[in-house]
Amino acid sequence: MKILLVCAGGMSTSILMKKMETYWQEQGEELTIKAVGLSEYQDVYQDFNIIMVGPQVSYRLKEIKENTGLPCEAIQSFDYAVANCANIMKLAKKLYTQK
Repeated sequence: MKILLVCAGGMSTSILMKKMETYWQEQGEELTIKAVGLSEYQDVYQDFNIIMVGPQVSYRLKEIKENTGLPCEAIQSFDYAVANCANIMKLAKKLYTQK
């Protein structure tokens, strides 16, 4: 699975990205993941299957869906804040089946 994480500047999602990589590896799942800011996603989205956005930019979700045509969803605030990788993985798998 190839996931693009989008947040305001890419910094908070970079922390989440590292935790997700570790969790996916522990679960025996293959994952390619990249964290970018809002200004960058249009340059790289073609290389990904799904897009997950941080709660702080969820107001741009409709625009991101329209611009990319990829399955997109905002990560729940609590799951994002505590890096609940199990819940985030469930969301990612749900999105992946929509591609």
